[in-house]
Amino acid sequence: DRAVVVAAVVAAKHPHPLCSEGTTAMAALAGARAGLALVRRACGGGVTHGTGLLLRRQLSSLPPHTLLPMPALSPTMTMGNLAAWKKKAGDAIEAGDIIAEVETDKATVDYEAVDEGIMAKILVPEGAQDIAVGTPVAVLVDDASHVDAFKDYVATSEAPAPAPAPASAAPAPAAAAPAPAAPAAGLPAQVVGNVVSASPLARQLAASMGVSLSAVQGTGPAGRIIAADVSEAAAAQAAAPPAAAPPAAAKPAKPAAAPLPGQSYVDIPHSNIRKVTAKNMVQNKNSNPHYYVTMEIGMDELIAIRKKANELLGAKISVNDYIIKAAALSLKEVPMCNSSWTDEYIRQYSAADVSVAVNTDKGLLTPIVFGADSKSVAQISSDMKQLAGKAKENKLKPEEFLGGTFTISNLGSMGVKQFTAIINAPQACILAVGGTEIKVVPTDGGGFETKSVMLVSLSSDHRVVDGMLAAQFLQSFKRHMENPLLLLL
Repeated sequence: DRAVVVAAVVAAKHPHPLCSEGTTAMAALAGARAGLALVRRACGGGVTHGTGLLLRRQLSSLPPHTLLPMPALSPTMTMGNLAAWKKKAGDAIEAGDIIAEVETDKATVDYEAVDEGIMAKILVPEGAQDIAVGTPVAVLVDDASHVDAFKDYVATSEAPAPAPAPASAAPAPAAAAPAPAAPAAGLPAQVVGNVVSASPLARQLAASMGVSLSAVQGTGPAGRIIAADVSEAAAAQAAAPPAAAPPAAAKPAKPAAAPLPGQSYVDIPHSNIRKVTAKNMVQNKNSNPHYYVTMEIGMDELIAIRKKANELLGAKISVNDYIIKAAALSLKEVPMCNSSWTDEYIRQYSAADVSVAVNTDKGLLTPIVFGADSKSVAQISSDMKQLAGKAKENKLKPEEFLGGTFTISNLGSMGVKQFTAIINAPQACILAVGGTEIKVVPTDGGGFETKSVMLVSLSSDHRVVDGMLAAQFLQSFKRHMENPLLLLL
């Protein structure tokens, strides 16, 4: 326990930007390396980190090693695809090295090492899909001479053996629980009162992996359950054949859609991003009461200001950058549109964090311009160039696209005149922006003139934003867009 405290203090002085709240003994790459070693020696378990979990196995016939698991690289990630390995067996690894690329439910994210060592074996091949978080994907050792010992290693090779069947002479009582499987080197788990003795990390891991501590044999001091015990129990549980379901409960597999006669076709596998987007869109559309309000915006003044500003600055600030700024300022004037619904209350946000829809070859992403209301149009333009580039390369970090308080979707550059968008829950509103077109309009003197106009449609969650509030937001947005000097102050 003292070692855990020491490691936590070291990590607190050297926080790592990917460490998530609530993790124990957060290792900040080099700064907490000493604390990591202390924790391992004291607990025989592992250390949680924002990018994953290191499971240290000391009580084994194999040399000391670390199982590198599939990390949870976003708050909503439960499974991931191993897009590419950046290291191979025998390679030396330093803390902070990128060892693999993992495709999460949102983007492709680098898997960074949190400790040094030698890659002994890769357990999951490149390109493998739907790997559950926590599943061992590679083995790390401290000494290069130990690499050969893992040549035939598989993730379940250290799994606990099933307990022998009880003698048939004396049937077990009806209320008796089945005997838990016990590892060869394990001791009975220590029980204090009705509480199984387990390390905090083991409890956290068991909860995340769905493992009952009462069915795990501990190999720690005095039979205490450590993280490695839970990991092996989970591996054994996953490897065990599922119990046969009664015939009545069996459901036939859903048949694949039959192709049209005479038609050739290609089945395109879903990316993780597209799967999550599809699921969220169906849920958002069916769960949130959408309604739509459309308004016409005059664009002549903004087009002129933008042209002159770009000439003076030598930059290329897009119309969309001005739209983001105008929307952010309008959110400050009509803050109910900068809110989200919960069953207990409406949460109203103080900053305008504007999500912007960006299309990629793997699906839709919404990188965020944080605090857009307090940034200049030039700053917004710079942020959007970087975020859009990362999104198209699938290099966005979770903190760059998770969250946001309001979304903008702009199809104007594609020649779309008007459309409505699905709300990006838990946000309350999304602004759909069409293209600019030249329109002939009558003048006060009885003549005619041309002007540039743009149609925008606000989709709102009626539980949060009433029709009058939606109209007030669009009025504010129209005022800022038609008086673009307000956006430059």
